[in-house]
Amino acid sequence: MPEGHSTISNPESSPDGDQIQASPDTGFWRRLPLKAIFGVVLAAIVGWYLFIADTAADNDFISGIGGLLTGIVELPALILDGSAYTNFWNFMADDEGFGEILRTTFEHAQLVLASMFWAVIISISLGILVNRVRSLSGFVVGVSSILLTIPSLAAFAILISVPFIGIGDRGPIIALTAYSILPILRNTVTGLEAVDRAVVESAKGMGLSSFQRLVRVEMPLAWPVILTGIRIATLLNVGIAAIAVLVGGRGLGRYINDGLTRYPNPGSVERMWVGVVWTIALALVFDLLFGIIRKLTTAKGLR
Repeated sequence: MPEGHSTISNPESSPDGDQIQASPDTGFWRRLPLKAIFGVVLAAIVGWYLFIADTAADNDFISGIGGLLTGIVELPALILDGSAYTNFWNFMADDEGFGEILRTTFEHAQLVLASMFWAVIISISLGILVNRVRSLSGFVVGVSSILLTIPSLAAFAILISVPFIGIGDRGPIIALTAYSILPILRNTVTGLEAVDRAVVESAKGMGLSSFQRLVRVEMPLAWPVILTGIRIATLLNVGIAAIAVLVGGRGLGRYINDGLTRYPNPGSVERMWVGVVWTIALALVFDLLFGIIRKLTTAKGLR
């Protein structure tokens, strides 16, 4: 072949010169993401339920959508209605009184803090144990995950029948403690595993015992991650604790329950809003406190 010329191979020929039959174009199916296929299937199932199965149970889905759209349209007018805010303020100031609301909020906070006290002790202890004995990781994390999947109302109701628990705050405290274990446990394990092993070995070389290394080296370095787990669990419990009233517990859930029971009588909506707004306010206070605790207990290099 003359120099300067190149050969052009036939894409439909094999190296031996045999012709290759072109295969059908499957590029579209290969490019189609698996998530898209899953989304289409899921949308088909949901659509079937909403438009066929649900309407077969005499539920008017179309009217429900219409009511939802009507509510969205009327929402700005409700938000700008000054009389609603006036009624809400009058209920808090005159009918119920801020002193009573603050007392109930304090009871709600006590419920959360009591459960978090035990959850922190149990979760951090289990996290240290899992970090030291890796074979227990699957079992411990699995059990704590199962505890978190139990519906809160069902857990509260089941604990009523347990001897020495019954109706009151004990059942909610136990349930809230169980719900808080997984976030703190996972973050404890993650934080301890993230500690640089070279730092631990250096501490070991300095003559520190295993307990001293844990307290003076590993836990301080893992503390920001652990504190994040405690923060998440606490905010989660502030909301779940509102259900405690259904099993005789105390807290802001009393206003929500009373409002639902009395609806649509006068003052019922205001009662529900008191429970919701003050629960949110309590969660914001806890979140602010955790921000302060993080700054006070964490080295600047770890913030």
